[in-house]
Amino acid sequence: MSVEQAKAFIERMKTDEAFREKVMSIEDAAGRIACIRSEGYDCTEQEINEEAQVVGGVAAAGGGMYSIMIHSIPKRC
Repeated sequence: MSVEQAKAFIERMKTDEAFREKVMSIEDAAGRIACIRSEGYDCTEQEINEEAQVVGGVAAAGGGMYSIMIHSIPKRC
């Protein structure tokens, strides 16, 4: 598990729309984590959420894209 992997995942979510849509089309957290791992990112949900708080001050305040990307952003497709 790696914080660096979480950082790389977040950066890809910000820059790769197709990847973001693929991940976000999965409704449950376990499925999203499985998808993230299948793409080569070896990080946990906790690492992603912790790094998201560092990356986005809005996320840390509650309501930003990154701190909730695993749990509650609705499907886009």
